[in-house]
Amino acid sequence: MLYQTSNLKIEEIIVTPIAITDPPLLNAAGLHAPYALRTVLEIKTNRGINGVSEIPGNAEVNEALAQVAEQLVGWDPFQLGALKKMIFDTFGKEEDPRGDAPWDQRKVVHIYSALEVACLDIIGKAVDRPVVDLLGGRMRDRVPFAAYLFYKYEGAGGKLEFNKDPQATGWDAARQEAAVDPEGVVAQARAMCKEFGFQSIKLKGGAFPPQEEVDAMLALYEAFGAKVPLRHDPNAIWKMETAAHFGKKMEHVLEYWEDPVRGQKNMADLRKHFDIPFATNMCTTSFDDLPASIALHSEDIILSDHHFWGGLTASMQLAMICQTFGRDLSMHSNSHLGISLAAMVHLGAALPDFTYALDTHYPWQSEEIIKGGRMKFEDGAVSVPEGPGLGVALDHDALAKLHQNYLECRLTKRDDLVEMRKVQPDWTFQATRW
Repeated sequence: MLYQTSNLKIEEIIVTPIAITDPPLLNAAGLHAPYALRTVLEIKTNRGINGVSEIPGNAEVNEALAQVAEQLVGWDPFQLGALKKMIFDTFGKEEDPRGDAPWDQRKVVHIYSALEVACLDIIGKAVDRPVVDLLGGRMRDRVPFAAYLFYKYEGAGGKLEFNKDPQATGWDAARQEAAVDPEGVVAQARAMCKEFGFQSIKLKGGAFPPQEEVDAMLALYEAFGAKVPLRHDPNAIWKMETAAHFGKKMEHVLEYWEDPVRGQKNMADLRKHFDIPFATNMCTTSFDDLPASIALHSEDIILSDHHFWGGLTASMQLAMICQTFGRDLSMHSNSHLGISLAAMVHLGAALPDFTYALDTHYPWQSEEIIKGGRMKFEDGAVSVPEGPGLGVALDHDALAKLHQNYLECRLTKRDDLVEMRKVQPDWTFQATRW
């Protein structure tokens, strides 16, 4: 059905913070809490055409969204350029506050990406076209993803920190089992690939001494063979000499290496000694970073994330820049649900070039907030959702339940250090550990 789009105006914006069950996954910054925070945005219009989006949760971002929401009543959701200008005029240009943290902590790009995706959902419904068509059109019907492995403690997250269902089988059981050695990592990979059909594998490293992680990568190679591409991501926690030494031990098994060292110059210097592509979602994370990235050739693959790069259209602009300068574009992930996954699939389907399967944390999450339940993977890929806009609808009962989780867990931002100290009281974060 084609709606009349004239006089389409935003009538209400609803900001709902939620907490989703998250297992105790290890990384360079510490340990995942029993809950991961997300924020769900609903934009309602005067014509009954509503849009949704989902971003990483943070109380400061939620407050900023609530502040902006009041200014957007009466706004035309088609006017994304003016919306972006208003957001950046309101909050100012951000200096990179990420520092040494392994994840992006900017505020303004989150605010705009949340609004932009929800507006694109509205626009797609208004013109009866899927979001992929608003991004330039469909280049593929199915978008491949990679298995995303983690070292982890026992448990599946939630109210009981190390909860475990003794009746669980398959991936549900593997999702609960500890994996702190090569054998555990391989078992996790087998279960995940069997359940979802993934044909590429990535290990989140930076949690254990380099030789242990090299041993895990070699064990994965022995278990899956050369036909399954492997990736390793130590979140830039290795020293240059460490990366040069241990990287050579697994160079022959890696499809690409993600952020082995910190900073564009270090990445560029290390890259010269390897015959594999380098990827990043840490040293090049904004358009301001691109001139130095191109000049230094600090990476071959930029792992975009529409939540952090300023939305879906910005990610398409990044894809064009990557094409121009001979770089590949793939996709970074975070602990997300189906609204974000749907947006990722629309973007992945629109990308002009597609060389590397995208990242996703989706198998690690067990809940959902979209009608129809969790999205399906077939042979490691997700089909572009049917219908206009994002092609997903919000389940308000499920949303209310996860909002209650948020109220009860009392988390306001991600802090893996606090959680890690519950297990190892003297643990400290180090930007460069080994």
